[in-house]
Amino acid sequence: MKCTVKKGKTLVVDGPASVSLLAGKVEVLGATVRTGEKVVVREGKRVPFEAMKKAVFDLMLGEGASFEEIDESTIPSSWKKALNEITLCGKPLAVMVMGGVDSGKTSFCTYLINQALEKKWKAAVIDADLGQSDVGPPSTIGFSHVKAPIKDLFEINAENAYFVGLTSPSKAVERVVEGLITLKDRALDAGADFLVINTDGWVADEDAARYKVLLTEKVAPNIVVGIQGGDELVPILTALKKMKVLAIDSPPVIQKRSREKRKILRELSYKKYLKKAKVQSFFMNWIKVERVPLGVGAPPTAEHMKQIEECLGISPIYCEETPTSIFIVLRKTQWVDEEQIRKIEESLGRKAVVITDGNEEGLLVGLQDELGSFLGIGVLLEVHYRRRVMKVYTPVSENVSTICVGQIKLSKNGREIGLSSIFAN
Repeated sequence: MKCTVKKGKTLVVDGPASVSLLAGKVEVLGATVRTGEKVVVREGKRVPFEAMKKAVFDLMLGEGASFEEIDESTIPSSWKKALNEITLCGKPLAVMVMGGVDSGKTSFCTYLINQALEKKWKAAVIDADLGQSDVGPPSTIGFSHVKAPIKDLFEINAENAYFVGLTSPSKAVERVVEGLITLKDRALDAGADFLVINTDGWVADEDAARYKVLLTEKVAPNIVVGIQGGDELVPILTALKKMKVLAIDSPPVIQKRSREKRKILRELSYKKYLKKAKVQSFFMNWIKVERVPLGVGAPPTAEHMKQIEECLGISPIYCEETPTSIFIVLRKTQWVDEEQIRKIEESLGRKAVVITDGNEEGLLVGLQDELGSFLGIGVLLEVHYRRRVMKVYTPVSENVSTICVGQIKLSKNGREIGLSSIFAN
């Protein structure tokens, strides 16, 4: 389908769609679209094509896709004003962007990066929006240098990432803070002189406000930009006394996505980072396993094993203990109640974690090398507890030193099954 847009107007396309420029001059969030170039618009995403000169497009629309013509630019004047203030600051410069869900954070980050590249700055981005991450898989904080203009942050492959293991920061505040500080330091050490930090959309209550203030104070960006449609960020922005704060408007054509659309976007990202995955076996004697009570203890003494069996009335298939905890794995056909677990804890004076063999199947994991650098994600398929082998569906096969276990459950094809709390503590 051909579509002609006059100078000064904007074609707004909702995916899934592909848009090819046949003639004219067009920009997407500050990035020039070349004649003959095809831009893919993902399902659940909206992309504005601003005609700097009369433009002719060829549109291919998938199921549920749509488009409309807007009489002006979709970039608010407050964005341009903020850009001018930001560019007056010295380098290196770190800019943190915050706002609610579907407020335009990702679009503004894309716009900032493209404008920085126009000025020949060494740009980099950290994406800490765990649930809707574009740079890196969902549940991670992704980092990358950006060397060419972009229309969508999803075009960028993560150079490094910090695995959080959840898609909401509310139960992982310390990890998010640690991850952002770590990646910010690495970005600046690597020579980036303009760093854009995208954040999650959790801003709506008192806990969210405390979290955002803590995050900002710990990460210490030079500038904080808050995107809001009303006054939802006022409690956060007014609490940031020691840094430069800019408030800007949400775009006039912002798209509000359903929970299902947001899930679809996450699953597209999982599939991107699980591409070419295979079943890999990792021996736990050779690697470190983090965020689970597995592999950190030793077999119980004969006396302790006898007490465990007496309390449970059955023989577990695997046990290990530390001075403060005991980890117990039961067969799939075995079952114990809370009273039996309490008896173990009273008898041994340790916190007991009891799971059933197979409960770990589907857990999302992050893989790291010996320096702590992110290698990729995988899906935990099976643990052979006695042989101490983990089977993981992942494209990563070499240099794995650490496996971090998250709480998200996935199928092998990247579909979200749910959350698991078996290793939450």
